[in-house]
Amino acid sequence: MTFHLIDRVAVEEEGEGPAVVCVHGLGGSGNSWTPLMPALARHRVIRVDLPGSGRSQAAEGELSIGRYVQVLLSVCTRLGVERAHWLGHSMGTIVCQHIAASQPKMVASVALFGPLIAPPDAARTAMRQRAEKARSGAAGMQEITQALIGTAISADTRERLPVAVAFVRESLMRQNGEAYARSCEALAGAQPAAVESIKAPVLLVTGDEDGVAPPQSVRAMADRLHNAPAKRVVVLPRCGHWTPVERPEECRRELRDFLAQNARS
Repeated sequence: MTFHLIDRVAVEEEGEGPAVVCVHGLGGSGNSWTPLMPALARHRVIRVDLPGSGRSQAAEGELSIGRYVQVLLSVCTRLGVERAHWLGHSMGTIVCQHIAASQPKMVASVALFGPLIAPPDAARTAMRQRAEKARSGAAGMQEITQALIGTAISADTRERLPVAVAFVRESLMRQNGEAYARSCEALAGAQPAAVESIKAPVLLVTGDEDGVAPPQSVRAMADRLHNAPAKRVVVLPRCGHWTPVERPEECRRELRDFLAQNARS
């Protein structure tokens, strides 16, 4: 594994083969993709800690989906990546959609876990309120973490998979309050990409208990992918919003099959 620090953005690179760029969600980091790494054998995997997250929390200034897009394109340029398979989780799925719509030559395929086109108005308000709470200090982040453990992870995961719960809890609690607040504001301000123009194969994976990306919304999203040459919607049972962490085996299987089908894209 090679570690890069590109314009204060932490990037991990490992493996050889077709490039895969992994884009985590709010409260996550490049480590969010560790459960899916076995499915990415024979690929050059690039995991980025977005500005404001993980080891890139020192990044200054306003955060936005547009800034994330520019950071990822810059990382690809610096690492000589001209075309890649793109993986996104939650907020990262919005970033991947913008790249797929605006930079089609760079996109071989798109695999989205817990996907959403943009937050609804109620969620935008909740994100801004969460940002205020995050800025209140450690107690605020503790409250946010406990609330998300109860709502973003399925009851089955909480009961049977304490390691998955611990992973999510640790990921959230390691976030710097101010940086996390700016990340919340980036998601609150997210605008939809022109998904109708995406011309790459798309995999959409969600959980049947995912309140952020409920199955009906994900199916509606798939219906808008008019130009995608192939698209597949997978709904995982007894699963919440952290799909790669809650149901890693199922996600690995779906991702492995999807990449194999699009190996020559």
